[in-house]
Amino acid sequence: MPKGQPSISTPIDKGRYPICNHSVTNFIYTSSHKKQGRTKMKKILLSMAAIATVSMASSSETVIKSGAGVLKFSGTHYLGFVSDSESDTNEFETRRNYLQVKAYFKENPKDYMRVTLDTYQNTSDDGKDEGSWEVRLKYAYLYLDNVLPFTGVEVGQAHRPWIDYEEHHGWNYRSISKVFVEAHEGAHFTNSADIGVNFKTKTENFTSELGVFNGEGYHGIEDGNGLSGEWRLTGHLLGTGKKHVHKSDTYADISFFGQYNTDYETKGNDFVWYGVHAVYNQPEFLISAQYVEATDGGVDIEGDGYSVNTEVRFAQKWNVIARYDNFTIDATDEEKERTLAGVAYTYNKNVEFIANYLKEEVDSETQTDAIMLTAEVKW
Repeated sequence: MPKGQPSISTPIDKGRYPICNHSVTNFIYTSSHKKQGRTKMKKILLSMAAIATVSMASSSETVIKSGAGVLKFSGTHYLGFVSDSESDTNEFETRRNYLQVKAYFKENPKDYMRVTLDTYQNTSDDGKDEGSWEVRLKYAYLYLDNVLPFTGVEVGQAHRPWIDYEEHHGWNYRSISKVFVEAHEGAHFTNSADIGVNFKTKTENFTSELGVFNGEGYHGIEDGNGLSGEWRLTGHLLGTGKKHVHKSDTYADISFFGQYNTDYETKGNDFVWYGVHAVYNQPEFLISAQYVEATDGGVDIEGDGYSVNTEVRFAQKWNVIARYDNFTIDATDEEKERTLAGVAYTYNKNVEFIANYLKEEVDSETQTDAIMLTAEVKW
């Protein structure tokens, strides 16, 4: 090969060999090398074209930089329509719009920082922003794995011990109803997140969450006068306490849970409640039941009640769901009832469609009589 001539395996110096420059046309070959020269010239031009193509493709890519080893983005959306004959209303809804990022650290890939944003409609009477859809912080916590044997910890605006467990083990349809202890038309004791610390223990046959929080929840105003001790203790009779369970798993769990909230600003005094919960699941069906009681909290909240729900997977991708809630206020004997029944279809791994009927009553007087249509989207 003549000295200085580039080969196909040598990177091209674009300043030295520009396309259509005189340096290309001025290569001198002897008559015996003309055919070889034309072949090599074709290879050079093809190589330069490939380099240009790769360069243009690379320049169109988005670069994300982070001090964490891995960033994981995800989203959850509950989109729906409700037709309520009792109130004579029809409306489309967005019940949840999570945008979430987890930053996993290089030193230990099980340690991470999570931030989750949600949307809500501003219904306060504050002028120009009334009715606007706004962003709310749902979770913002640091998770450190194995700070104690079999135990990790969430620090920040973290999960409270009970609701996240029930939504992944006993009630799979948060998109159409909150769990019994959170639903306003149910027991309405607590919500799912608060600022504090939550120790989470996992073994094959036993799990627990023990936490201390401000106590007012992620959208309540904290006055700093009291804290809330909260817990969940779960026996996994058939195992699977170490992993995230799915509908295809077989498991049987029994749980004891509750909270002792001192100087609860929302209720104006201490608030104490507890509950027991049992669930059995196998690939064909799920059945779950619970009993809860508030023993201290004021005349508007002290009482007890129960909830039962089931899910029957009668065909591939098709589920029938049903649930009944009942809660009674001790001081007034006011009885709240909720009846829900519907069918769900799994469209793909990201989307599930649900159609259901919902009836809500207070002392046998109908408050809600609705048909709901929902698309649950996860990515």
